[in-house]
Amino acid sequence: MAHPVLSVDSRENIQKKAQVHLLPCRIHHDGNVNPVETYWSPSENEDNTKTAYLRGRKLQGKAVKLPEGYYGSVAEKSAPKKPERSQEEMVEDLEIIEDPNDQLEVGAMQGKATFDEFVVWNHETLANSSEDPYLRGMEEWISFAGQIHSYPSVKDSRK
Repeated sequence: MAHPVLSVDSRENIQKKAQVHLLPCRIHHDGNVNPVETYWSPSENEDNTKTAYLRGRKLQGKAVKLPEGYYGSVAEKSAPKKPERSQEEMVEDLEIIEDPNDQLEVGAMQGKATFDEFVVWNHETLANSSEDPYLRGMEEWISFAGQIHSYPSVKDSRK
């Protein structure tokens, strides 16, 4: 069976802003932690970097702004479900697909909050884009997306 396709349902503009932190560790906990300040209280340094301690380990962080025209979204996944389609579309598909149970599952994701910057944390030193796979991946992906979604200029089309 194929992997489900995910669609993001934002319904309305999400007003809630999230503070996003990319930590170099795994935390095996899924749920609320109250008060969070007991475990996580970063301090801002004079050079706009951040310092925090998590379970005795010193972490250095820096805020990374998303490029103009981009925003991040925090979404929550719901259970996959079959796409709602008309009887006519299903009859057309039955001609193509021999097994009607082999239809594509669509999982909905509900948008919860947005962000325009996130903090990348690293052990003892600041993360940089030449070494950090998340920063490098974001920069490369945005550059690649810009190239495949752009139109050639008049100069390019004359070649």
